[in-house]
Amino acid sequence: MQKLTILQYPDPRLHTVAKPVSVVDDRVRALVAAMFDTMYEANGVGLAATQVDVHERIIVMDTSEERNRPLVLINPEIVRRSEDSKEWEEGCLSVPGIYDTITRPASVRVRALDAQGEVFELDADGLTAVCIQHEMDHLLGKVFVDYLSPLKRSRIKTKMLKRQRQAA
Repeated sequence: MQKLTILQYPDPRLHTVAKPVSVVDDRVRALVAAMFDTMYEANGVGLAATQVDVHERIIVMDTSEERNRPLVLINPEIVRRSEDSKEWEEGCLSVPGIYDTITRPASVRVRALDAQGEVFELDADGLTAVCIQHEMDHLLGKVFVDYLSPLKRSRIKTKMLKRQRQAA
């Protein structure tokens, strides 16, 4: 089991836009395995490579109750968003202990490569749709707190910096 270090907000590296993966090879598959180990160890449902300071378009997730349906999205793109939206309380491994309500499209269709480099499409709703959109935001250099008011963002930043100083 290889555990990677998850960047903590407000680390500026979280705002780096990820580059496409040019080839799905053993290096990428090893990164995917390490990302799953890290995500499961942290009790998360999704993790973007950006969060572990690798700025490539890779997402791992598992929104199943049993934690037995791992999903890999390499170079994901949303090809359809529903017109209707849904509010969902979101949290983030890069902003531990902070949760807030975010409104996103209720369902999406995503096209991506799997860990073998094969193209697939997935229709998702509920937590899976939220997770896909949340993790894809990371690939664009966006953290869920960026959707919140400047005042809330400022308070969260202050709280996170204080925690980081206390942990050091």
